[in-house]
Amino acid sequence: MNYLGGLQTVPVEVSIKNGRRAHHLSWQENGFELINSTSDVQNWSNDAEVARVYYDEMSNLARALTGCDHALVAGHISRNPEQADLHEDYAPIAFVHSDFTDNYDDLLIQRYRQNSAEADAALSSSGITVEDMARAKRLLILQFWRNVGPEQMDYPLAFCDAQSVPRADMHSIHVPNYAGGDFAFDTFAVTPPASQETHDWYVFPNMTRDEAVAFRTFDSEMVAAGTPYWTPHSAFLDDTAGDNAPARRSIEVRATCLFF
Repeated sequence: MNYLGGLQTVPVEVSIKNGRRAHHLSWQENGFELINSTSDVQNWSNDAEVARVYYDEMSNLARALTGCDHALVAGHISRNPEQADLHEDYAPIAFVHSDFTDNYDDLLIQRYRQNSAEADAALSSSGITVEDMARAKRLLILQFWRNVGPEQMDYPLAFCDAQSVPRADMHSIHVPNYAGGDFAFDTFAVTPPASQETHDWYVFPNMTRDEAVAFRTFDSEMVAAGTPYWTPHSAFLDDTAGDNAPARRSIEVRATCLFF
């Protein structure tokens, strides 16, 4: 895995376990879990179809998993060779990170107040306003990662048990314009573990389109309590897939779960 070392990344050898054999994993305790999740999307390259069908599916799944009152889904990221050609940020991210830091709830509400088309659509479908969102007692970000390409790929995504990564290993770095966008935020870069086995890594091999990994990247309640809300993750080169392994094709959506 590539970790943060000073001002650059440093490769660190770690053990990665088969998550399919680890039946204890849950997004509440460990930060992530594998979910059986079918979808009615027929063409994952059709952004309009994904927005029309998949957003509602993942909003419903987020509500079922968390018990939240509303789950806003606004936008998605497809990672595949075609998208990577458009912007390098859409290539698999082979760097250990967790997406958001302690101030993300405030930044996200500011983002929704900017009245982007995607944000307006998410609020409209939920029947709430930005001010309702700001009054929520708890804001949790639950993300969903789905493989929509070949089951074995060149750069699968691995997840690290949140409980195995202390706050001292998490370092905030600023992202001014991810993929050329206008939304600036802070993300956690992760420094190397004390020993090879300290950080507890898992991958779910041969994922199908009827599965998704749910993983938590922010929880205002856990921020207030000082408990690990982060879920470090990273793509890695799967040397068992061979030199001609097909390129990864995946889709990510983020559900903003609101509790009133």
